Amino acid sequence: MLARQRQDFIVEAVRRTGSVRVRDLAEQLEVSEMTVRRDLDTLADHGLIEKVHGGAARVGDLSSFEPGFAAKQDRQRAEKLAIARSAATLVRPGSAIGLTAGTTTWTFASELQAPPDLTVVTNAPSIAQTLYGSTHVSVVLTGGVRTPSDALVGPLATDAVSKLHIDTLFLGVHGMDATLGYSTPNLAEAEINAALIAAAQRVVVLADHTKWGTRGLAQIAPLGRADMVISDDRLPVEAHRAFESAGVELVVVRAGKLAERSA
Repeated sequence: MLARQRQDFIVEAVRRTGSVRVRDLAEQLEVSEMTVRRDLDTLADHGLIEKVHGGAARVGDLSSFEPGFAAKQDRQRAEKLAIARSAATLVRPGSAIGLTAGTTTWTFASELQAPPDLTVVTNAPSIAQTLYGSTHVSVVLTGGVRTPSDALVGPLATDAVSKLHIDTLFLGVHGMDATLGYSTPNLAEAEINAALIAAAQRVVVLADHTKWGTRGLAQIAPLGRADMVISDDRLPVEAHRAFESAGVELVVVRAGKLAERSA
């Protein structure tokens, strides 16, 4: 097993159970405890787990904790790619779409085969840079102050968005929860995302399964505010039920395979 695969396994185990022990991980992964400790060091350096005596614990329970863009960029890459490719099929020529900041929306921008006369509104410099030079895309980048997740936030960003109309907003989130809805650790980012939602005719949330059950400090919107959620097939059953109850269309993707839809 490659180091990246081991580390993905560890992050998922911590997310699912709350904490893990070095000895148990070494047995499950069939590697030495020293190898596991090195993996934990790497993950802790990227802010994805918290090292504790004898193992590691979840940091996602801290509602104001926010890993940087680089720390999140390589996590769940296959899932993000499948989600992005499914979302790209929703984009139509001549439309205006919004893209919030985040690694999944950035992946979406990277995979987008832009149809003619597309306008993209975003508060993410990384997304604007990715789309720069495309002959089919006009990019509107809001102003504002940059956050660790590469979002431009604040009064300049919110005011710019309030004057726009967007056909479809593709929303990246830090967490999804049946009670809190969609959330983020950053209060200012919640505000600009809410403004983008208000400006959009249709809201599509792009989020892999690890976002379910995570709560950020600030609510972006209730669960039912989205028209569609695109996630992967490791999304738990309770999430399927919650989206169905909220009247949200759920699109489930498998890495490298076509999407499946459910009401």
